[in-house]
Amino acid sequence: MKPGAAPLFPIVTSDLTIEYAPHGASPAFVAVHGLNMRIEAGEVIGLLGESGSGKSTIARVLSGRTASSDSSGVRPQITGGEATVLGFPLRRISRRRQRRLTFGVGMLAQDAAETLPSTLTVAEIVAEPVLERDRRYNHRALETRVATMVDAVRLPLNVLGKYPYELPSGQRQRVALARSLVFGPSLLIADEPTAGVDVIVRNAVIDLIGELQRERAFSALVISHDLAVLRRVANRIGVMHQGVLVALGTIDEVFDDPWHPYVAGLAAAFAADDAGVDHDLALDDDPV
Repeated sequence: MKPGAAPLFPIVTSDLTIEYAPHGASPAFVAVHGLNMRIEAGEVIGLLGESGSGKSTIARVLSGRTASSDSSGVRPQITGGEATVLGFPLRRISRRRQRRLTFGVGMLAQDAAETLPSTLTVAEIVAEPVLERDRRYNHRALETRVATMVDAVRLPLNVLGKYPYELPSGQRQRVALARSLVFGPSLLIADEPTAGVDVIVRNAVIDLIGELQRERAFSALVISHDLAVLRRVANRIGVMHQGVLVALGTIDEVFDDPWHPYVAGLAAAFAADDAGVDHDLALDDDPV
């Protein structure tokens, strides 16, 4: 299979280990240990876990967005095992192939709605990924593509001329989603897609992702600390704990007979939630 061709499994990882190199006074840190996971074509997998469990590191690596460093000045590196995304082996991937990979993977970052460029209009924000690759892209065709995508995320077209600060959080998140899907990717990776979104519109945002996934038949990896979010959209879920995938299966399979103590604790907590407590266990947004 040629890299970039539509694979049976858009994501395959085998004993994948991801590490951050030492920086300053901080030693090297292994963020993800021996990850084995496959996502089938058209499948949505949800990834659940505590703060620092490695969820966002996985999202960053599998999306191909490791070229730039984070606020600490370091970036994650694959130091063991293998990962293949849309047919592209990620270990020692060339810049040219990484660029082709990111064309096929839409990335909705954890803080996407809050970091939209304040000096650009919605139309300019959604168009930006296209123009970053081709400044000579046909202007009229781009206008049509952007308007179609904004309409697809259920926003009125009159937002095209507005700026992010003029929109409520739910609409900003929809703009960020439109931006991540403007190329019509085969795979969407969404890291905490409801973070920072008003509670009253949270379900609407995650339901929209589910609707678009079914309409456009892309695969997806959705990361959330909220099981209620994953229940609405995921076919299967994985549970991360201290950098290790400790469970993978349907929600019933994972929580009805948990073998790992961390998963057993979550199962007990979620059972209590079902008795009337909020499903959000305050598993903080994953900074790693």
